Amino acid sequence: MPGKQDISIEPLARVEGHGGIKVEIQDNKISKVEVRILEGPRLFETLVVGKTPEEDLSIVPRICAICNLSHKYAALRGLEKALGVKVPQATQEYRHLMHHGEFLESHSLHIYFLALPDFLGYNNAVAMAEKHGETVVKALKLKKFGNKIMRLMGGRMIHGENPILGGFGRLPSREELIQLKEEALELLPFAIETIDLLATLDVPDHMERETQFLCCKPLHDGYDYYGDSFLTSDGKEHPAEDYKSVIKEHVVGHSFAKRSAYNGKPFTVGAIARVLLLGERFKGEAKKAYDKLYNERWHRNPIYNNFAQAIEQVFSLEGVIEVVDKLLASEPPKVALPTQETGAGTGAVEAPRGTLIHHYKIKDGKTTAADFITPTAMFLDDLEEFIRTGGQTMLARKQKENIELEFEKIARSYDPCISCSAHLVEVEFK
Repeated sequence: MPGKQDISIEPLARVEGHGGIKVEIQDNKISKVEVRILEGPRLFETLVVGKTPEEDLSIVPRICAICNLSHKYAALRGLEKALGVKVPQATQEYRHLMHHGEFLESHSLHIYFLALPDFLGYNNAVAMAEKHGETVVKALKLKKFGNKIMRLMGGRMIHGENPILGGFGRLPSREELIQLKEEALELLPFAIETIDLLATLDVPDHMERETQFLCCKPLHDGYDYYGDSFLTSDGKEHPAEDYKSVIKEHVVGHSFAKRSAYNGKPFTVGAIARVLLLGERFKGEAKKAYDKLYNERWHRNPIYNNFAQAIEQVFSLEGVIEVVDKLLASEPPKVALPTQETGAGTGAVEAPRGTLIHHYKIKDGKTTAADFITPTAMFLDDLEEFIRTGGQTMLARKQKENIELEFEKIARSYDPCISCSAHLVEVEFK
């Protein structure tokens, strides 16, 4: 139908934070797509200036209550580089355990309560519970397990102070570690059942287009959630310290969040990027899950991010079991101390939603500059392009009836963390 039509979705349901989508249609063609981040700038990059590294570590996790340990982890890695802190391998294993807990908590929340209702035809998880009650109950148990690890390693459920420079304030007891292993073994079959469920689902193709992917390269030959360099889907590797020359940030007029580009084009981070770039490294049940779910459409379709998160659930449950075995066979590590008071460092980790960067400059024991780039700020441009492609395809196919829901599904598949993304937009008055 000729003429102009506006589609406005606000607020965007079942995502972390407050955002919206606006799509303009002119003469049956998509003329504009805006994914709007409506939460105001957070100003954390300025808040930490003048603070000690210890104060930084207490402040930056407040960026997000969902990914607070990922922010803590990225900050630790950046600050420890700047201060010359060399943590022992056992400390790194405890951090692996901490990180697995956050991934399990976040992925289970997204897969079962935010995304799965879309696939099964429900408005929310409560409505889904009547027919899929067992799945909902087991999903809650899995999420609770992730919460338990976060509380144990963080010191409390949200914004815990237990992870410190060089180590932890308190390490879990042998009994606590054994209990975590037992619970992970108990929950693993449910995570595998989820793989079987997803394998039966139909995934729409209307939004499919080629894009780019980026993730951290692990420091070993396996799959992992952190690194000192980035892998990109063009086959290149980039040192984390060169992040500004790799990831180019810019601002848009319709959103408080910055945007990012690689090689001048949108790109995607997150579970789907990690699995596409590192999936051949999986072992055990995670490798079986990868072999069962992966197909070539993943390179063009963001909906498969939900499937990638399900594979990572299996990987993290197996990771908890593996890490606990290592810790039970090792001596408790001592806290490593700084060797300098002046320096700079970039900490890169994978948050559940994608690559997270914390960069710090320290002089005489005080922060002089900080820069954070969050996953959502990296993939927002790509999200808009997938909505544009999907909308144009549906219009051409005359599939307008559920077009708003399809836009929401695309956005939800990225599992955006909107409060994280609105970190800072500089305003200059001239």
